[in-house]
Amino acid sequence: MNKLTFLGFLFGVLVTPKFIHAQENQELAVEQSSEVFLEEYSDAFQENFFEGLKQMGIRNYDRAITYFLECKRLQPQNTVVSFELAKFHLYDKQLILAQEYALEALNGEPENYWYAETLVDVVDANKSAIEEVKGNLPWSNVALRGNLAEIYYLNEDYLTAKAMLKGIKTSKKQEYLERKINDSIAHQQKKLVPGIKPNNVIASKELNNVEGYTAKIESLLASASDNAKLLATTEEAMERFPSQPYFYYANGTALNKNLKHNDAIEILETALDYLIDDTPLENAIYKELANAYTSTNNTSKANMYLSKIK
Repeated sequence: MNKLTFLGFLFGVLVTPKFIHAQENQELAVEQSSEVFLEEYSDAFQENFFEGLKQMGIRNYDRAITYFLECKRLQPQNTVVSFELAKFHLYDKQLILAQEYALEALNGEPENYWYAETLVDVVDANKSAIEEVKGNLPWSNVALRGNLAEIYYLNEDYLTAKAMLKGIKTSKKQEYLERKINDSIAHQQKKLVPGIKPNNVIASKELNNVEGYTAKIESLLASASDNAKLLATTEEAMERFPSQPYFYYANGTALNKNLKHNDAIEILETALDYLIDDTPLENAIYKELANAYTSTNNTSKANMYLSKIK
């Protein structure tokens, strides 16, 4: 990994929400990193790149994007700039642009683990699947597929991880990863199988991807017979896939049914933070928020959310 790639990744970690409070440390990191910046980059590129990182660190995102776009103009093929733009647009929920830049970065350096991880984050946020973009990637690249397999394995999406290794000649490292994936799948199935009728077994796929959880939760919502199971399932889904607004909506619904209206309000408002262009779900969240506020005797808030329903 060259210095520019490392600096971009390092700063990307530092400016995630978990580390926003460490602003002074971020600024120090930029100052120290600039001292070791590679000399082959022009003064104009260096100035814009580090100013972009600095503006991201202090959350001036509009200014940050301006600087990175200038870097893009100066060096159109620079994958680190594409990487930074992908992360920025993902954070800003501009998923089409985020995917475009993530693919651009990964095509430039197919073996870069962090570029692959960012693409996976974008695909997940877009409620899509990696298979839908593989035609835009050097899919025969063994290192790329191995990185994707490892990323999905760490995300506990074992079936997708296994699919990433299918049909390629694996290295010893990847063979070891494949054994761990298979062991995880077997362990998951063993934990879930109750030892009675096969029809009662929940497919392991349900516990390893967004679609499986969504189908399971929809079934629980429709039956309305086991709210404790709905609550537990939605909490697990939110933990594994923390950017899916539907899971927050369903969890808020379960909390409302448990008469935990204030907790429901907090979760449902979080669902709105993650929501992107989904009017039916948006309306459902507004309705559930109205129910929660009505139950807490806050009629003005309840009416506000009812008025938002389209």
